[in-house]
Amino acid sequence: MNGLFKLLLVGCIGIMGYLCVESIMGPIRFEEQKNLRDKATIARLIDIRKAQVEFRNLNGYYTNEFDTLISFIKHGKLPFVVKVGSLTDAQLDAGLTEEKAVAIINKGNKKEIEKNGLVGFLRDTIFVNVQDTIFGKGFNADSIKFVPFTGGQKGIELETRDLINSSGYILRLFEARTLYKDYLNGLDAQEVINITDRARKLEKYPGLKVGDLEEPNNNAGNWE
Repeated sequence: MNGLFKLLLVGCIGIMGYLCVESIMGPIRFEEQKNLRDKATIARLIDIRKAQVEFRNLNGYYTNEFDTLISFIKHGKLPFVVKVGSLTDAQLDAGLTEEKAVAIINKGNKKEIEKNGLVGFLRDTIFVNVQDTIFGKGFNADSIKFVPFTGGQKGIELETRDLINSSGYILRLFEARTLYKDYLNGLDAQEVINITDRARKLEKYPGLKVGDLEEPNNNAGNWE
């Protein structure tokens, strides 16, 4: 009996020791994994923001359809102005502007070009691929609609909204977001519940998002 009691005591001490260590290491491991997933999710939201900004620059509005945004990344073209040469202070003082210089070059009159000192001056617009220019070759455009670490099973939410301010000006807004419970799925459930509750008590979005549907914020992320 004495030996059995000692054995049980040792077992209890071992279990208590394990629980004590786990109570310390559990939250540490959760934070490590959360930070890893935060970075991946933030990177995904930043890619969406980049694409939306370029899409609006060309089309005048944001899209709320990922298929449209993905197609834009894959097949869209961006205008790029090639600039060779620059106007001198003397040319500017004489009233020559970029617009006037381009008009002279486009006329193709060699004497006028030489007279204005524009030999070798060039302004031309070429079109470059969105994917290669903004994201780099090899970028997987199809992935931007999925929440990281979900195996493509959960999608990022994408919405747009037009607001009219007091001056009658239309404000184009967009928001891309994902909840803690989505991109932290599989980690300690209680920890996820805790950070979700803290965010809601502070009246903040319980997850990561970029942009805002309620007011202009220069498309900032809520982590910035």
